[in-house]
Parts: sequence; C-alpha cells; structure tokens
Amino acid sequence: MFKEGKPIINGWLQIPNSFSAEVMAHQGWDSLTIDMQHGVVDYPNALQMLQAISTTKTTPLARVNWNEPGQIMKILDAGCYGIICPMVSNKKEAEDFVRACVYPPNGYRSFGPIRGLIYGGADYAKFADEEILKLAMIETSDALKNLDDIMSTSNLDGIYIGPADLSLAIGEEPKFDNPKGSKTHSTILKILEHAKKHKLLAGVHNLSPEYALEMVKTGFDLVTVGSDQRFMSGAAKNTIQKMKGTKQGDDSKGY
Repeated sequence: MFKEGKPIINGWLQIPNSFSAEVMAHQGWDSLTIDMQHGVVDYPNALQMLQAISTTKTTPLARVNWNEPGQIMKILDAGCYGIICPMVSNKKEAEDFVRACVYPPNGYRSFGPIRGLIYGGADYAKFADEEILKLAMIETSDALKNLDDIMSTSNLDGIYIGPADLSLAIGEEPKFDNPKGSKTHSTILKILEHAKKHKLLAGVHNLSPEYALEMVKTGFDLVTVGSDQRFMSGAAKNTIQKMKGTKQGDDSKGY
C-alpha cells in the first residue's frame, strides 16, 4: 500500500486477549499493532493475538518495549510483519534496530522463524528482509537533532511519531491530536518533511478519525486511530451517559 501511495489505516491493540484482537481484525483495519511497550501485553499474549489476526488479511505489527534485539527477533519469529521501535535517538540506534530485523549478511537476526514459516509460508526467509516493515519512533530531543542521520539508515523503511513523548521532548504537555500552530504540531510537520526527503514511510499516532484524516491530507502514509481499550471504554461511557443522563469527566490523554 505504501508503494502504491495508499494510506494505511492502523489499529492499536493494548488488551492482552486473542478474542478482542480477532474482533478488531475483522473490522477492516489495514494493519493492527500489538503494543508491547505501554499496553499490558506479554509474549504469550502477543503470540495468541497474532494467531487471531491471522484469521483475516490484516497485517500484524508490534511495538516492542525497547530497542532490544532478543525481543525484536522473538516477536518476528512469532509471525509479526512489522516492528515499531521506540526511542530511536541516533543513527547507531537505528542501525542496531534494523540489523536485528534483518538476516545476515545485512543484519544479525538469528534464524528460527518458528511461526513465521507457518504464517508466511515455506519461502518466508527468502522475502522476510524485504517484506517486514521497520519503523523507528522519532520522539526524543536527541532524535530531533539527528533526523537526517537516522533517516539515512540503510534498510530502514520508515518512521513513526509518538506525539506524547515528542511533546515532552520539546517542553509541552503530553497529548495527541495537537492543534495546528502548536509547537508539537510544527515539530511533527518538520519530521514529516524529513521523512519525505528520504522517501520513507511516515506514520503518526492519533486519537480521533477526524485528526487522522487531516494527517493523511498532510502527507502521512500510516495513521493509527485510537485503540481497542479506548474504543471499549468510549462506547461504554457513551451508553452510560445516555442511559443515566449524566456527563462524565474528560477522556484521559493516554492511548
């Protein structure tokens, strides 16, 4: 879809449950990202969630909790077809991340795609390096100083912006869907400009579909909209408010 210039609509999974992942996968998302950083998902949960996503054509991605080769390789072996890596601040960190996703001679990923062979097929290893998305998160003050160095990393497919941590990095309150004219919004556009220059996929996290559509118009290739936890709590809250005629407090600023 990226090569064809089509926007990728990505969902976010924080609930460690295969059935909720299966329900989400059947709603028409282009991709679903299992959040292993800030969600409450561990590896056994993630494996079962990947199996559930496999009942559809939705592409399975994962955000790992750190730039740690063992974790990256293990979730790839489980059949994940894309990694979002947090807190990538310089070229060396970007190179280390990419090399953990790629088999020798271009990387140091160890061979053993136990479920990858089931999900991807017998020729998995032949195409894995080219087909697996490798997205580095740009969200630290150091990363903002090293945009061109990071984005010139060989075999890096794209970048992903975490607006909350990015806001903190530039001295603003952490939040999503930052308004035009805000410091965070301007910084997001700066990152996008660099990604376009390097012909990389650019992704960003959003809370509302309205804001995500604006990000697509702005030029983002992948937009995440909400999360399973937020969809569940939001729909439940809306129903309770209508039934009781009450108004609850504002939504949290989290995922």
